[in-house]
Amino acid sequence: MQRLRLPLGSAQQRGEQAPELADRLASRSLPSPQLGSARFSLTRLRKAWSAPEPLPPAMAKTDRKGCSCPAFLKKNWLLLSTVAAVIMGIGVGMLVREYGKMSNLGKTYFSFPGEVLMRMLKLIILPLIISSMITGVAALDSSVSGKIGLRALIYYFCTTIIAVILGIVLVVAIKPGMPQKANEIDRVGSTPEVSTVDAMLDLIRNMFPENLVQACFQQYKTKREKVEAAAGVDKNSSALTEQPITTAMPAEDSKNKTQEYKLVGMYSNGINVLGLIVFCIVFGMVIGKMGEKGQVLVDFFNALNEATMRIVEIIMWYMPIGIMFLVAGKIIEVQDWEIFRKLGLYMATVLSGLAIHSIIILPLIYFIIVRKNPFRFAMGMAQALLTALMISSSSATLPVTFRCAEEKNFIDKRITRFVLPVGATINMDGTALYEAVAAIFIAQLNDLQLNTGQIVTISVAATAASIGAAGVPQAGLVTMVIVLTAVGLPAEDVTLIIAVDWLLDRFRTMVNVLGDAFGTGIVEKLSKKELEQMDVTSEVNIVNPFALETTILDNDETETKKSYVNGGFAVDKSDAISFTQTSQF
Repeated sequence: MQRLRLPLGSAQQRGEQAPELADRLASRSLPSPQLGSARFSLTRLRKAWSAPEPLPPAMAKTDRKGCSCPAFLKKNWLLLSTVAAVIMGIGVGMLVREYGKMSNLGKTYFSFPGEVLMRMLKLIILPLIISSMITGVAALDSSVSGKIGLRALIYYFCTTIIAVILGIVLVVAIKPGMPQKANEIDRVGSTPEVSTVDAMLDLIRNMFPENLVQACFQQYKTKREKVEAAAGVDKNSSALTEQPITTAMPAEDSKNKTQEYKLVGMYSNGINVLGLIVFCIVFGMVIGKMGEKGQVLVDFFNALNEATMRIVEIIMWYMPIGIMFLVAGKIIEVQDWEIFRKLGLYMATVLSGLAIHSIIILPLIYFIIVRKNPFRFAMGMAQALLTALMISSSSATLPVTFRCAEEKNFIDKRITRFVLPVGATINMDGTALYEAVAAIFIAQLNDLQLNTGQIVTISVAATAASIGAAGVPQAGLVTMVIVLTAVGLPAEDVTLIIAVDWLLDRFRTMVNVLGDAFGTGIVEKLSKKELEQMDVTSEVNIVNPFALETTILDNDETETKKSYVNGGFAVDKSDAISFTQTSQF
């Protein structure tokens, strides 16, 4: 067996010698079994062979210790400026609230820079979700994408169940609703009219939108309307309408008569994220199986995703300014700080549950599966967590979450593009915990003792409702009504907690984003073998290992290109390895 001696020297010299080494490899008459099992490319060989030498341990240690403060500031300027913006926003808000005495119109004008930031982030949601989902699914094999999706869903479901159980344990142990009554707390806002069955059916309906363009800005929902009993009376006859209908009815029939309803469909403003995700998954799988025909679309959406992420980088420069005015404007808008004292124990219960879930449970799951430091991973997501805390929207935080997961924590893009959009839609650990605590808190305010069956019902309803909650601000209030009606609690009591919902919504959104981020690391670890196998098959793509190719060249090219039979292996000086895809048997 002939051995090929590799040249030594510096990285620059080895890089210059890589083409010569490629020619020497091409000129060797290697046996066909070795050629058929070869799994390398000359491009990869050049990259690996020209890589710089690693530093000695002593020099590497000295280099790490020599990390200067300017380098740290340059690397983390965005995070530090955002933290400074939050602190300045709190200070400015307190000062303006104390000495400014602004009108409602003045408060709106004051918050305008923060509103611009929210509009920028919401603008980028649609192209980011579409491009990332399609390219992520198209880059994966159908069986691999199915395994990755199943692992992500199992992770989401398990963490949501754990969050609900944690919330129930805390609210039953602390009993925040026992010291006071419902009539002692001021009600704010109105109760959304929601039916549990209709809400679940609307969730399924939105998974399959009638119009894909309309799904980009509207969601479908149904509303119940009462049906008036005509009792055979002609609506067009004015003479018969004056006759009272109840006179012809027996007393028993009027008592037993049930109210009839009809469902009226309508559209509300907001991106139908769930429908778009379902379509993008199917579309990505289809173009991924089309081969070269679908490669044009894959390249298009890859370019769209890259352009979208570059726009996100531009938005990041404006983020500290927008966040400062968002925080200051929200502090100015709060009218009654006394409600925080009345609901202080309830807020402490929710916040303690969110803290335990995000500091202990999620990092513990990550450490058990991935065997890496979870807090270092969480620090890499600090910018996304701070953004979620300020804008209280999982979907609007998605551009920053992508950037932190891929650039700070180096998660495989095939995982982030597939897992993060789905997680921002259905993974709501903080929302599920909040709904479980709020439902039992309202029961305690009304002196209602919940049995084991009702508590189990609350846990199931909170889990299902959190999955259906869209990643938009205060979606928890709508799903809260679903949980209350599931166990027979008064739905109008949701107005008792609306006054503090804006603050709790920020913290539970941060927990939701953290759960999505940990999910990417866990799914990447569990899918490591499949991803490595895809890397190997993407480098060597043998359609028919026994294919033959007869290369007909001009006389001046016969010496520069060679073909090998029985392996379908062709090497040329263009630094590429190609395998024939046609058989000539």
